[in-house]
Order: sequence, then C-alpha cells, then structure tokens
Amino acid sequence: MSEQSPEEINLQSLILMHYSIALGNGTIIESSFEEDPVEILMGNGDVTEGMELALFGLKEGDNQTLTLTPEQGFGIRDDANISEMPLTDFPEDMPPQAGTSYSFESPDGQEIPGTVVEIKKDVAVIDFNHPLAGQEIIFTVQILGVNNAHAQTN
Repeated sequence: MSEQSPEEINLQSLILMHYSIALGNGTIIESSFEEDPVEILMGNGDVTEGMELALFGLKEGDNQTLTLTPEQGFGIRDDANISEMPLTDFPEDMPPQAGTSYSFESPDGQEIPGTVVEIKKDVAVIDFNHPLAGQEIIFTVQILGVNNAHAQTN
C-alpha cells in the first residue's frame, strides 16, 4: 500500500488556513492565528490574485511568508479613485469627518467603501482606493487543509 501524498493547492481548491497580513514594518493589519481558521475557495475572489499565487502548490501543513508588491496585494493607488461629494449628499445627523470610512453605493448598485480624506467648503473628498493600496504587504499562511474533491465532476 502506498501512502497518498497530500493534495497540492490548485486553481479550484477549497483551503482551510490561518493567515496574517502585515505592513512592511511588521504591524499586523489582519490575522486569523488567534481566532478560527478561514476557508477560501481559489478563484472565487476571497483573496487577491497575488495572494492566490502565493498559495498555489502549497500542501496541508505548509507554512509560508511572502512579501507581496502593491500590484500583488491591494493594487496601486489611483488618483482617479478620489472624488468630491457635496456635503448635502450626507445625512444631516451624520456629517462626514476626515478619517471616517463609509459604505457608498456605486451607480450600478454595488456597495463600495470610501474614506473621507478632507472636508472642503461644501464638499467632502473621498478616497475609494483600498486602504492598503500602494503598500507592500507581508502575507503569512499556515495551510490546515486542502480539498480538491469539489473540483471533480461526478
């Protein structure tokens, strides 16, 4: 009897893992290591494409830490993602404040996060870039399980 080798993560894998995302200076932004592990489905947009590439080929029990470029992480900051909104567009009982994040509705009805970066005379300047856009991040993973069975057809 031969032992079955552990499954490698592929483009359709269901993965159970712990992860952390840190800034280049070591500041942890997000982590599951002290909480329940997370389950992600490759190709489902659960993590960025760069993070998926970092997971590809790993097996149960593997640990990996990689520094991802802004392109691999949360993208490059884009000045086109900064907009001005009239202060009258905000509810009277919730005036915008610099540094506060809000959920906005896009023209196609999608919810998109934005952060108020400045209040001018009668407009709020909103940054719709991801808060980690333009930054290198340190991505650490511990693979707890890999399930490729769901990718097979019956």
